[in-house]
Amino acid sequence: MAPLPDGFSYAEWNATYNALSFGIAAMGSATIFFWLQLPNVTKSYRTALTITGIVTLIATYHYIRIFNSWSEAFTVASKDGGDYTVQLTGAPFNDGYRYVDWLLTVPLLLIELILVMKLPQAETVSLSWKLGLASALMVALGYPGEIQEDLAVRWFWWCLSMIPFCYVVFTLAVGLNEATSKQPSPAAASLASAARYLTVLSWCTYPFVYMVKSVGLSGPAATMYEQVGYSLADVLAKAVFGVLIWALASEKSAIEESGKLLPA
Repeated sequence: MAPLPDGFSYAEWNATYNALSFGIAAMGSATIFFWLQLPNVTKSYRTALTITGIVTLIATYHYIRIFNSWSEAFTVASKDGGDYTVQLTGAPFNDGYRYVDWLLTVPLLLIELILVMKLPQAETVSLSWKLGLASALMVALGYPGEIQEDLAVRWFWWCLSMIPFCYVVFTLAVGLNEATSKQPSPAAASLASAARYLTVLSWCTYPFVYMVKSVGLSGPAATMYEQVGYSLADVLAKAVFGVLIWALASEKSAIEESGKLLPA
């Protein structure tokens, strides 16, 4: 991993510190919420909701590790009541935790969406494998460029990672249209569609944040924008997306339960 640049202002350090703290709080509270809701959905959707909570639990753990690594990399102090000064301690800032997190959680995110849509079994298995492997490949191809300072190398790996990225986004935006239209109610179809498009929207944030260091920004400002951008995108892609998965599972559970109560 590349060493942190020197010269962080207190505002730049604090923005990253607060963004990482926000990530911990959002992911941790989402995990508790999802697992508390398990008894409120039917058995068909408990696996999807369990995976949703696993995703945010994994993210919570990694955000704690990133937050601690960020804190250990700096000394923040004020002398004689003056402004806070930020200095590097020499300890490394390990941002590789993000890629370990994404390698685990991104395939699971897509699998939970497929499961909650309750497609035919063969289609569920096929899509889960295809989207899971494509998303893992996307993350794996992005990491070599993330740790490079050479812009040409960063662009090379960015282009490679965009190949599986485009496949996944196309499948979410277009390939699942028919499955969405077959959901058991207009509300369920609307929630499934919202979950798909939220994934597409949040995912499209990542390539732009990745390019921050390739479009003229450098030093502390680039690091701050990168960390804040990734943190906000993660909360959207995991915690907020998970709420939509829960809402869809609840809606479909209610429909199934009401169907069982109808007289024969």
